[in-house]
Amino acid sequence: MVYGITDITTFVLGTIFIVLLPGPNSLYVMSVASRWGVGAGYRGACGIFLGDAILMVLSATGVASLLQATPALFAVLKYAGAAYLAWMGLGLLRAARTIWREGVADSGGQPPPDAARPFRTALLISLMNPKAILFFVSFFIQFVDPGYAFPALSFAILGAIVQLVSALYLSALIFGGARLAQQFRQRRRLSAGATGGVGALFIGFSAKLAGATLN
Repeated sequence: MVYGITDITTFVLGTIFIVLLPGPNSLYVMSVASRWGVGAGYRGACGIFLGDAILMVLSATGVASLLQATPALFAVLKYAGAAYLAWMGLGLLRAARTIWREGVADSGGQPPPDAARPFRTALLISLMNPKAILFFVSFFIQFVDPGYAFPALSFAILGAIVQLVSALYLSALIFGGARLAQQFRQRRRLSAGATGGVGALFIGFSAKLAGATLN
């Protein structure tokens, strides 16, 4: 045991695996980077980092455990998050239809409102994402020894590991997505298809999260 962490190797491997699973956080950041560039992608990533940090603090202080004892609270959060993802997905589908019909790619004109504030949008996605909440409630806290004298240090180390893995993964997605931006600007149908595909995935995530449980 190191600094009150019961099994740091298992935690690191588990975190890498969970972070690599496709989800609305990573999909949104990649989408923003592919449509509006690296800068917008990193603004979105910072929103994810802040959202995860807030969830970590809530888990460490025991506030997030209220979700386990209050199913109604989790249900409200779950359906609110699902509705938000569905709303975003429908917006992307409408944008794809506009691109297809009018031949105007998102990156070639005035970005829609969400593009101008990727930090806020990503922060909301992170905070309303039951997948992230389940990770911090059911996985994150299990690796801290309750008898350790300085649990805040243990949580800080685990949090730093999560943020590092997330930063590396999101950076890869941002630069990969940015390389697609030129293709999107030049090929209207490709841009419309990619935008519509992301919208459909967001609606799929919405349906999946609506059925999420704490067990």
